[in-house]
Amino acid sequence: MAHQLPEVLEFMQVLWRLVHGLEQRSKRMAARTGITGPQRLVIRLVGLDPRISASELAARLHVHRSTVTGVLARLERQGLLSRRPYAPDRRRTELTLSARGRRVNRMRADTAEATIGQALRRLSARERTSTRRALARIAERLERATA
Repeated sequence: MAHQLPEVLEFMQVLWRLVHGLEQRSKRMAARTGITGPQRLVIRLVGLDPRISASELAARLHVHRSTVTGVLARLERQGLLSRRPYAPDRRRTELTLSARGRRVNRMRADTAEATIGQALRRLSARERTSTRRALARIAERLERATA
């Protein structure tokens, strides 16, 4: 008979299951489309906010700028986006999607976004808000613990 786990371990099991599911979806997407889940997320954010800077993108993703730089370099090599100097401030670069990048941005089927969207639609607005808040608090705590 299985032992009842402490609540924190039960919660961690669910989080690991979630992370594993995202990684598996990302691998399937990469095999099918040539881009990973994190790359698609970057494409979606650039698509929603054309001319976003790499620094702004890193801040929205809660990652170090160097992490975003690597993803952007791969997407640029794949011809999905371009970086160019921002005319008013040459120190800043702006990101724009290529025609191929815009096609990837429009993809909806067989993505982590679609799967998560389906799951979220089955939750009430209150459940979605509570879940988002709980996950955000955990993420904030993890970020502080590694800083």
